[in-house]
Amino acid sequence: MVPDVSTGSDTRGLIAYLFGPGRRDEHTDPHIVAAWNMAGAPDPGRVPEATYSHLAKRLDAHVDLRTRELGGKKPSQHVWHCPVRTAPGDRYLTDTEWAEVARRIVRATGIAPEGDEKACRWIAVRHADDHIHLMATTVRADGRRPRNHHDGQRAQAECRKIEAEFGLRRLKSGDLTAPRTSTGAERAKAERQGQTVTARHWLREQAYAVAAAVYTEADYFTVLQSLGIKVKTRIGPETGDVIGYSLAAPGDTNTAGEPVWYGGSKLAPDLSINRLRERLPNQRVADHPQYVADPATPWRHTTTAIHAVRTVLDSGDDAAAQGHLAAFGDALYNIASATTGPHRTELRAAAMAFNRARRSAIRADHQAATALREAAKELAYASNQPGGLAIALLFATVHLARAAAKWHEQHGHEQQAAAAEEAFRHLQGAYQQAAIPALTDLARRAPRATTAHRYEQDVRATLPNHADRVLTDPNWTALTTTLAHAETAGHNPRRLLAQVAAQRELDSAEHPAEVLTWSITAQPNRRTQAARSRSTTIGTSNVSATPPFPTTPAAGRREEQSRRHR
Repeated sequence: MVPDVSTGSDTRGLIAYLFGPGRRDEHTDPHIVAAWNMAGAPDPGRVPEATYSHLAKRLDAHVDLRTRELGGKKPSQHVWHCPVRTAPGDRYLTDTEWAEVARRIVRATGIAPEGDEKACRWIAVRHADDHIHLMATTVRADGRRPRNHHDGQRAQAECRKIEAEFGLRRLKSGDLTAPRTSTGAERAKAERQGQTVTARHWLREQAYAVAAAVYTEADYFTVLQSLGIKVKTRIGPETGDVIGYSLAAPGDTNTAGEPVWYGGSKLAPDLSINRLRERLPNQRVADHPQYVADPATPWRHTTTAIHAVRTVLDSGDDAAAQGHLAAFGDALYNIASATTGPHRTELRAAAMAFNRARRSAIRADHQAATALREAAKELAYASNQPGGLAIALLFATVHLARAAAKWHEQHGHEQQAAAAEEAFRHLQGAYQQAAIPALTDLARRAPRATTAHRYEQDVRATLPNHADRVLTDPNWTALTTTLAHAETAGHNPRRLLAQVAAQRELDSAEHPAEVLTWSITAQPNRRTQAARSRSTTIGTSNVSATPPFPTTPAAGRREEQSRRHR
């Protein structure tokens, strides 16, 4: 059961909507199921002589009183509105049950405390099977305003109790860090235009994708504009600095033909200008982003940084852990952008799903996650996708998403834990699509039996507690090929096995040979490293040169995701 509290100032306009046909004739049999006084609340849906104006005057009586007391100044945002909807698949409640729901919510939110004869006037209108609309005027009979602070959170808590008592689907409790959902009007507009998502949702995804890739605030706005998105900034009168911004989707206009603007913080809490600045590098770093000539380096750096997050989640430093989860959310967008192949769709879905898991009521220490965020930004500049390394990175993301879900669950973050689990499923699907052919190919190119036997001895000597499980793993043959490649690259097999086993515990691994395969794949080529360290052909000016402007995840998907507003 989902409540959604908002406020406004047009009593009659809201009444006209609640009792009207709806925007697409979806309202059927609109009528009042509960009110501050059923005998005193005219019902335009059931009583022929009752009009919208008649009901509005009865609701606004105390507002008029308060207006006179204030010398003609009407209280701002005096109309309280709270739709309450059951979850998809729930049974339809009766009018009597909805009336009880309504009374409990107005009590819980402070609109009409039990036994308070001077409480606000309110009504509950049902015009569909699965929801009601609560409406109140927030001026009491004694002229005071109600004590309804944190009413959204209080409504959520009461709905959790109602779900349990009514046998409805138990939804996850939130912590007020979720982004605003699209309104019914926004969804209807998208449907009329033949769009699969609303302008709000589309803008949010583009903003996240761009923020994940760029190095500076200026680049953030520049790339958004390159996608056809309109950008409007607010400038501080004293400092001249940007203190806020709004975005408008291409072609998304109101009835007057003007762009429909969405503030950054209204798209998502961590898309406000201040939250964005916390995640962007400082200007000194941003002026000289590292240009990496080796296309494998971004993938290897990101894999290493993601492996390190597991330790942070277990460290007890919640602020650092939350910062790393926010950085992981950025990394998922850049991984999806830099990935080719059919599993890219799953990666995009994982990035979108994880957005709810990237923030909580715990304030994130973004500086603690600089290494992961900077490593992931390198992927926005990657020129190609190295097969084995890309799969090793996917393997790391699968395990981190599952660890993130457990971390959120331990901290009581129900919605975030569910979002991380959803991201985990998408990442697991992407990994399987990419890994199964790769593991099959590795097994097909297995080394000679004598070499494989030598590697078996290396495993028994180095990992005695895990050797039997490694050697009976279906992926053992693929691991022998990986060890052969690593040995050719200059690694000592025994030393390498010990190193990667120390980085990733194998006790809980269902397929330890698979874990070792991708951990070894992510290790650098020692011979190539040695050759580069001896090389003097690359000047230092080239090493620190500014890379070409990145193809951001949003820009790379422009043709595929364009809303084509008309």
